[in-house]
Amino acid sequence: MSKGERVRVQVDGRVLSLSNLDKVLYPKDGFTKGEMIDYYTRITPVLLPHLRDRPVTRKRYPDGMPGQSFIEKNAPAGTPDWVRTVNLPTPGSAKGRASADYVMVDGLPTVVWLANLAAVELHVPQWRVGPRGGVHRPDLMVFDLDPGPPATIVDACQVACALRELLDSDGLTAYPKTSGKKGLHLYVPVRESGRTRDYAEKAALRLEESDPRHVTTRMDKRLRRRKVFIDWTQNDPGKTTVAPYSMRGSDRPAVSAPVTWDEVEACREPADLAFVTDQVLARVEEHGDLMAPLLEEGPPLP
Repeated sequence: MSKGERVRVQVDGRVLSLSNLDKVLYPKDGFTKGEMIDYYTRITPVLLPHLRDRPVTRKRYPDGMPGQSFIEKNAPAGTPDWVRTVNLPTPGSAKGRASADYVMVDGLPTVVWLANLAAVELHVPQWRVGPRGGVHRPDLMVFDLDPGPPATIVDACQVACALRELLDSDGLTAYPKTSGKKGLHLYVPVRESGRTRDYAEKAALRLEESDPRHVTTRMDKRLRRRKVFIDWTQNDPGKTTVAPYSMRGSDRPAVSAPVTWDEVEACREPADLAFVTDQVLARVEEHGDLMAPLLEEGPPLP
């Protein structure tokens, strides 16, 4: 395909114009935009349920990993009229906007359209939007375990196991996924509640108190060296976390991949929990959606 050439395709009844399919997004692997669109097309059956009814913030890499990236909340100019959007407040917006028209991903055509815009990363909040645009209370709680060098995801896995026990003692079940970079995310489905942030903070502090040598809840990077930072602030209403099965902007076409607790417990090297697109597609073929329980209503917070 020559530079700038467009290909018209039909996706579930919608006609899309795809461009620059040969553009290399990940030079280390020679991974192209066309390959990214193919991945997102094939992963959509398990990705879509985790995006549906949640406003999507995108991180776009129009020139691939070597180029500049930008975070986009507002629906871009030229958004097709069949793409559902919902206007929501954006408190603290760096651009000074009071609100934004967020894209709601409710089908394969929207996934492909976003991939064609080089929206490599898809981030969502822990709450949903109703059919008339009303914002629900959070139905998910997330803990972002970020190891401070020279700690690695191996250390994050050890902390994750301890956090899992703490949550289990409160009648809550956690489901792990890699961040797609160096950390680990634990998700907890709950009955809709306005207390998820408060509970997450207290749980993180409890773990820090029990193991201050390996765990910290403080953001100051100088205090995070050799420790695993538990970022409970991902439960702030204005925060988002990269969605399960989303690709990541890194040197390789890595994915934020759901994993089993057996894999977490067995992790001995960072490579044990590093997955790229082909591997994730194969894992879904073998395991199905390991995060399917997040789609069911969880128990009430204690």
